[in-house]
Amino acid sequence: MMRTADRASSRPGQGQSLWLCSLRQLGRVALLVAAISLPAVPGAKAQAQPPAPPGVPEGVWLLEDKAAVDIFDCGGLMCGRIVWLQVPRNLLGQLDRDFRNPDPALRGRELCGQTILWGLHPNGPDRWKDGWFYNPDDGVTYRFSAQLKSADVMAARIYQLIPLFGQTKRLVRVAQAVSEGWCLAMQPPSPIPGGGGSGPGQTP
Repeated sequence: MMRTADRASSRPGQGQSLWLCSLRQLGRVALLVAAISLPAVPGAKAQAQPPAPPGVPEGVWLLEDKAAVDIFDCGGLMCGRIVWLQVPRNLLGQLDRDFRNPDPALRGRELCGQTILWGLHPNGPDRWKDGWFYNPDDGVTYRFSAQLKSADVMAARIYQLIPLFGQTKRLVRVAQAVSEGWCLAMQPPSPIPGGGGSGPGQTP
């Protein structure tokens, strides 16, 4: 009877021991599954890749029905040159020239084909900033930023000191034609952009 009682009294201890072993094994399995299923901590071994810079919206864009600008990539930046003028010739029938340029040496050059937009840096998806825009109408170089509203519409902010006191212009993508006013030669962009590349009214 004593042995029977001893055996009976030893069974609860064995059951608890088996139960604890089972819990430990389940805990190890849970930790292993969690380690496999959890994603890697960002930055632990490899840094997340930054988003690719937006591509330049290349093509011909009409600005206020007065001029069309061919937008192109210039070393990862956005630039643009005149490819169409609403009034391509003066009263004498001569091709219009940059006679309001602050640099007297540049006043004899033809406007058609001249780079008037340059240096815009990508600033997030469909946005560019810190560029320059030369306006042949007054010979002044302005700061320029742009945002692509759709595949065929771009909003540009043109200003001198701060954007708040500037003007917003709308550019619309158009197809290039061969009618009067279009620059048929499509010569390479001019080496000296606008009225100067370093600031308003300055030459590079």
